[in-house]
Amino acid sequence: MTDFTVDMSHLSVADMFKIGVGPSSSHTVGPMLASWMFATFLQSSDHLASSAYVKIDLYGSLALTGKGHMTDMAVIVGLSGNRPDTVQCKSIPHIMASMRKTKTLHLAGCKNIPFVEKHHVQWHFDTFLPQHPNAMHLSAIDESGRVLVRKEYFSIGGGFVLDSSLEAQNTSRKHNINPPYPYHSARELLDLSKKHGLSIASIQRHNETAWRSNQETDAFLNTIASTMFACIENGINNTGILPGSLKVRRRANAMYKKLQENASKDPLVVMDWVSLYALAVNEENAACGQVVTAPTNGSAGVIPAILKYYMEFCKGTQQGVREILLVAGAIGTLYKKRASISAAAVGCQGEVGVSCSMAAAGLTSVLGGTSEQIENAAEIAMEHNLGLTCDPIGGLVQIPCIERNTMGAIKAINASRLALASDGKHVISLDSCIETMRQTGVDMQSKYKETAQGGLAVNYTEC
Repeated sequence: MTDFTVDMSHLSVADMFKIGVGPSSSHTVGPMLASWMFATFLQSSDHLASSAYVKIDLYGSLALTGKGHMTDMAVIVGLSGNRPDTVQCKSIPHIMASMRKTKTLHLAGCKNIPFVEKHHVQWHFDTFLPQHPNAMHLSAIDESGRVLVRKEYFSIGGGFVLDSSLEAQNTSRKHNINPPYPYHSARELLDLSKKHGLSIASIQRHNETAWRSNQETDAFLNTIASTMFACIENGINNTGILPGSLKVRRRANAMYKKLQENASKDPLVVMDWVSLYALAVNEENAACGQVVTAPTNGSAGVIPAILKYYMEFCKGTQQGVREILLVAGAIGTLYKKRASISAAAVGCQGEVGVSCSMAAAGLTSVLGGTSEQIENAAEIAMEHNLGLTCDPIGGLVQIPCIERNTMGAIKAINASRLALASDGKHVISLDSCIETMRQTGVDMQSKYKETAQGGLAVNYTEC
């Protein structure tokens, strides 16, 4: 079983990196996109005028951890006519406050309808739809109580959304895509590299021309990188308590000040800086700030931390940053095509594990690694994330999620250095490791897959 029974044969880096809002790509970004799509459909199909109210039904993981992941907020904001990639994060509290005060929803941004959360949002905690754990129904109903439109959506991880026709709603989706160097496995990618004498970064850049020009790809990658760096800065500068019942205190600012003041000759201080970068991003994510799904929000800190590490400690360049993102994106598509990047489907190995693998590959490439060493780095990184569960306390993307990104970033550097120290030859292939991850996800009990029903989520005792 792959991430979903849908054609994922050709994916762009734009599918793997999306600008969105925290705290979750599958539980916030995806549902907001789905509800925006629903509101847009109501407008385009002339059902908006007849819609007296809407009903939101959330199933499975979307219900079980939806409050902590703010899924209800995401759907309401989306129904109000906002997309996750363009919504102003500061406007979200005002949208929610206005809705609760007036008991109305500004549907599609142009029509006020009655809306009371306890009546119009239904949480189906014990119902998992067979297609995917993250499922939702959106219904528009007229004055007589007749259902005008009822649509089914699945948020399958990384901001990917499928509707009931199993059509992927991806930013780069086009018909008749024919990349010059198609591949569906790491083996095929290595064979292409050897046959044509091209690096993995070059192969992916050539393939991106099936969607856009090189100049447009560079502009996209620059925007993704600048958003990641801005997220680090915002995370470092912001202080206070993160939203939610755990009352987790933000640590990045204090850690940054301590590192600045510390003149220690400790050779491992670089690890502290890398941890800081990842920590800052995921605190921003937990605070509903703007982040880049990389490939998910729960793993949003790993690749930015590696980019910052490359710039600060490896004398990096903007061209090198783009190379890291291209190679990381290429590796990420393999996981999306052959397994999953949804914690609700395979646990956190599909989020932080995949992000760690992507980051290790990208860093190895920009540090001069061969295609074989890049594939080796990606495999090493995932091999040591196999079986990683998703058990967020309180359904919040905070504990263990924030610190887990620091571990993923450090592990990515370690995997890269191990690969660069070898000749690229190794026993377990990346394809075998991805298949192992998929099988492990299938075997993993559902309570360890973003339901807050197992692991740390149930063994947490408040002091």
